[in-house]
Amino acid sequence: MSRGVVVDDVRGWLADLPRSYEVFVRGRIKFRVGQIVYVAFSKDETLMGFAFPKEERAMLVESYPEKFQLPRASDMRFNWVVGRLEALEHREAEEYVFDAWRMVVPKFLAAEAVAAAPDGSARAIPSS
Repeated sequence: MSRGVVVDDVRGWLADLPRSYEVFVRGRIKFRVGQIVYVAFSKDETLMGFAFPKEERAMLVESYPEKFQLPRASDMRFNWVVGRLEALEHREAEEYVFDAWRMVVPKFLAAEAVAAAPDGSARAIPSS
């Protein structure tokens, strides 16, 4: 198993995505498009919350409880789930954060990013 995912891995994956930027709020690293947060790390950088369809959240957490958990009660109203960075493989984490970005940008930007992706990139895998 790999060493898990760290914040710098995510920074690298998101660095060239249009409209994405990093902020530091109350001791936490977050990535936004406009004012919408689509990836956020816990203060100790062991957990990563990310945009994820509410309808699919319970299935993900129940299927992989060693990797994912529900967000705190106050965040349950959002399209959000939380992953344990040490349990995530790089490829799957890259796909989740890219899909999180795709959820918050205009469809044409998401389509352009997928079309421009190099072979082997998580961005090259279109998902619905």
